[in-house]
Amino acid sequence: METTTGATQPTSGWLTVGKVAKVLLWLVYAWLLVNLVILTLAFILQLLGANPSAGFVEFIYRSAARTMAPFRGMFEPTPLNGDSVLDTSILFAMIIYALAAMFLSYAIDWVSAKTTLPPTPQRRTRPPAAGAAPPPPQHQAPPQYPQAPQYQPAPQPQQPQQPPQPPGQSSSSSW
Repeated sequence: METTTGATQPTSGWLTVGKVAKVLLWLVYAWLLVNLVILTLAFILQLLGANPSAGFVEFIYRSAARTMAPFRGMFEPTPLNGDSVLDTSILFAMIIYALAAMFLSYAIDWVSAKTTLPPTPQRRTRPPAAGAAPPPPQHQAPPQYPQAPQYQPAPQPQQPQQPPQPPGQSSSSSW
């Protein structure tokens, strides 16, 4: 069975530029998220007073120093008790990087919407050739089952009523 569509493919140049832009946006978005994770780890490690000579802590602090370059010195770090430090510059950098990541997320969605092909019109099919097998059925309704009868409680037998007794007589008779 052959199908034909009435839509023509748009120029591939626009789609290629859109795909390249989308890949670049994804790379910058991933870079921002990695930096956000590094800043979060550095903030938590400073707040908990981690030992700066430990290998992992040293790596995080060195990575955060590169990420923090535009924000360093904006706010004075506040020493807490012992080795703990509340560095509000890191908090500010985290907010800025998070806002940039949200903006890039929306930009990725916008570019994706612009580079996605529009839906094609409904397909038209040619009638089958003479002697060909009929096409399979499209959709069948589910079978209808008879509804089960509703439960009705059995009627209670009524007890015979006794005639009213005149006052002063009891209902039991003694012989």
